[in-house]
Amino acid sequence: MWWRADAADLHRVEDRVSTIYVERCHVDRDENAVVFVNRERTVRLPAAMIGAMLLGPGSRITHGAMNLLGDSGTSVCWVGEHGVRMYSAGMGPSRGAQVVQRQAFLVSHDAERLRVARRMFAMRFDDLDVGEATMQQLRGLEGARIKKIYRAQSERTGVRWDKRAYQAGDAFAAGDDVNRLLSAANAALYGACHAAIVGVGASPALGFVHVGSALSFVLDVADLYKAEYTIPLAFDLAAAGHVEESDARWALRDRFAADKFMPRVVRDILRLLMGDDIVTGVDSRGLWDEVVGVVDGGRNWDAEAEWFLDHADYAVLSGPELGGAEVPF
Repeated sequence: MWWRADAADLHRVEDRVSTIYVERCHVDRDENAVVFVNRERTVRLPAAMIGAMLLGPGSRITHGAMNLLGDSGTSVCWVGEHGVRMYSAGMGPSRGAQVVQRQAFLVSHDAERLRVARRMFAMRFDDLDVGEATMQQLRGLEGARIKKIYRAQSERTGVRWDKRAYQAGDAFAAGDDVNRLLSAANAALYGACHAAIVGVGASPALGFVHVGSALSFVLDVADLYKAEYTIPLAFDLAAAGHVEESDARWALRDRFAADKFMPRVVRDILRLLMGDDIVTGVDSRGLWDEVVGVVDGGRNWDAEAEWFLDHADYAVLSGPELGGAEVPF
């Protein structure tokens, strides 16, 4: 593979700085550090300690820096002003496919998918047994829970609440101040959950409750934390008169740091998908086999192929031998 660092050499996702946002600067490499240079200062950070780097407008990055970030498993995202929009992104730090293979199995089997969905809802209802609930019942319980939370936050802060208003793609296009703050905070929450999902090697698209979106699993995971983070935060900010989108993003970032949110969401994702299985994250580079499951890659299986050709009924179609140079079509 193109990377040189082994999975054991990489810092765990939960131990990394969640995101680094840079704009209007030059990004270069100095040994195993990423160097950020502008007119005012030069900053060096170990590449393996960065979870995701967000490159804003006016940034330029060298080939050496990208080489180091890729080998360190650091996600690189090209974003708009202040990280509000994401235009492109590279792969995350996971070296193996164990998590996404398990996720695909769970999503593809209705009984397993329902079991994971129930575990997700059980994380929100501490005093309620949802082990036998249907998806229709779970959706009803969740709707009632969210309405109750909105009313409680409104009474706590004195901020008026009517209903949730949201316009896809533009957090500040619909609703009153608290609605717009909710949309802005939720967008930041989605970004953090997306980074954690990609970091552990799962797929953002393979959701258990949500379906049909490239970010279905991101929406699933983010819903686990809205009642604790974004909803009370939006009401607090609205009550204090802090109604800018940046207010929501900065305040949520501070709460994430104080609560060690990234280690928590990583643990929750792995617990939902893998249970008690140990995830090594190692790129095993195996080959699929219909009998034994996986065989070794990186070896010549010519002896087995010769045995098969000697003992099996088969037909061979071969083209003519070309004596001279091949003529292109």
